[in-house]
Amino acid sequence: MSTFDGMLTAVVFLPLVGAILLLALARTDRRVRLTALAVVVADFVLAALVFIRYDADGGSRFQLLDRFEWISTEVFTAQYQLGVDGISAPLVLLTGLLGLCAVLASWSIKMRVKEYFVWLLVLQTAVMGVFVSLDFLLFFLFWELELIPMYFLISIWGSGRKEYSAMKFLVFTFLGSAFMLVSILALFLADGGAQLDMIGWAESGADLARTVIPISVVFWFFFVAFAVKLPLLPVHTWLPDAHTDAPTAVSMMLAGVLLKMGGYGLLRITVGMFPDMTVDHALILTVLAVVTILYAAVVTLRQTDLKRLIAYSSVSHMGLVVLGIGAVGVMGGTYNKLGLTGAAMQLFTHGTITGLLFLCVGVLYERTHTRYIPDLGGLAQRMPFLAVAFVIGGLASLGLPGLSGFVSEILVFLGAFKAFPWLTALGAFGIVIAAGYILWMLQRALFGPARERFAHVGPSNLMERIPMALLVISIVVVGVFPSLLTDVFDAGLGPITAVLGG
Repeated sequence: MSTFDGMLTAVVFLPLVGAILLLALARTDRRVRLTALAVVVADFVLAALVFIRYDADGGSRFQLLDRFEWISTEVFTAQYQLGVDGISAPLVLLTGLLGLCAVLASWSIKMRVKEYFVWLLVLQTAVMGVFVSLDFLLFFLFWELELIPMYFLISIWGSGRKEYSAMKFLVFTFLGSAFMLVSILALFLADGGAQLDMIGWAESGADLARTVIPISVVFWFFFVAFAVKLPLLPVHTWLPDAHTDAPTAVSMMLAGVLLKMGGYGLLRITVGMFPDMTVDHALILTVLAVVTILYAAVVTLRQTDLKRLIAYSSVSHMGLVVLGIGAVGVMGGTYNKLGLTGAAMQLFTHGTITGLLFLCVGVLYERTHTRYIPDLGGLAQRMPFLAVAFVIGGLASLGLPGLSGFVSEILVFLGAFKAFPWLTALGAFGIVIAAGYILWMLQRALFGPARERFAHVGPSNLMERIPMALLVISIVVVGVFPSLLTDVFDAGLGPITAVLGG
C-alpha cells in the first residue's frame, strides 16, 4: 500500500538539494554561507514540525509515513519507507538543531568553502535518513552514506593527524557496517527472501529458525555494528582521534548525532526486534557498559587537551545508554521503561551537551590558538558569554539537577539498579569521576588570574553566540520540563516494553 505524507522526505532531502544548489549556483563564499544557512534553518523548522506533529497520545506506532514500492524483483522487494515514532521524532529534532548550529559554527571557514558546506549538508541528509528509514536496505544505504562526507570533512579541514584520524574512523565504522550487512542478509533470507520491511519485523518478526546463521550470531553482529558507532570499549579508539583532529562543527555533529546512530540502532533493532535475546544477555551488556563508563572516565582524568578530554568523556557518557538498556534484565514492571527511556533521553541530552562543549572549545581555540589546559586560565574575564555557556554545558554533563543531563542519568540508574544493583552502583561512580574532571577543566581553563598572554583575546561574536544560546536553551528547557521528551520516548518505547512485560 502506498502513502505519502511528504514531510519526512522533505526533511531528509532538503539538505541534499541545498548541497546541489551550492554546487550549481553559489559563486562567492558569502553566498555559499548564506545559502547553507537558509537551508539548515528551513530544515530545522521542518524537523521541529515533525516533532510537533508526532502524536504521542494516540494514532499508529509509526506516523507521517512516506511509503511506496521502490525495488521489485523476483528475488526481493524493497520499499521507500520513511516514518517516525517516539524514538526517532526527538532525534530528528536533535539533528535539525545541531545541523543549524554546525553551519553557524562554520562561519569562519576560509578554505574551500563551497566544498565544506556541501559535505556538511550531505552529512545531515545521511543522518536524518538513518533516523526515519523503515526499510533495511534504505537504512543501510543512509548508514553508509554518512561515511563519505565525514571522511572528507576530517581529512581536508581537520588539523593534526587529520588523514590518519579520518582513515581510522573509516576503517572502524566500515568494518562495523560489514557485521550489520551480514545480519540484514540473514534476516532477509529467514523471511523467505521476500521483503526488507522494518515495520513488519518490529510488529511480527519472521521465522528466526530459518536464518542461515544462528540467530544469536545475528543479534551479536547487529550489536557489534552499533557498539562501534556508539562507541563501546574496546572498539572506541577511533573516536578520540577523530574528535581531536576534526574541525569544530564536525566534532559537534560527530558527538551530537553520529554517535546517536549507534544508540538508536540498539534501541530500534537490537532491543526492538530481539527483546528476548536482549533480556538473556542483559548481564553481558551491563558489564560492557560499566567497564566503558569507568575506563573512559579514568582516562578522561589524564587528558590535558580540551578536545580529547571531552571526547573521552563522550565515550564514558555513551556507556550510560547501554546501562539503561541493561534494565531489561528485570522482566516486567516499570523498570524496563525507566531504563530504556533513560537510554533514549541520554541520546538527546548528550547530543546537545557535548555539541555545546565542543562548540565552546572551538571558539576558545580560535581566540587563544591552544587547547592545552595548563596554558589556559583567566579567560572568563575576557569571554564572559562563552564562560557561562561552557559552565552550563559542563554542569549538565556532570548531571546537575535542573539541567538535561540529570534527567537521563537518573532514569538510567533507577531502571538499571533493580536489575543489577552492584554494577549500577559502579556505573554511577563514573558520574562522581565526571564531576572531578569537569570542574577541574572549567577551573583551569576559565578561572583564576587573567594571563597577559591572552590580553589580545576578545569576546565571542554574534555568529558564535547564537548556536551557544540555542544549545543552552535546549539544555535548560529539557532539564526543567523533561516531560517534553520523556512522554514522546515513552510512546515510542511502549511496544517494546509491552513485549518485555512492562
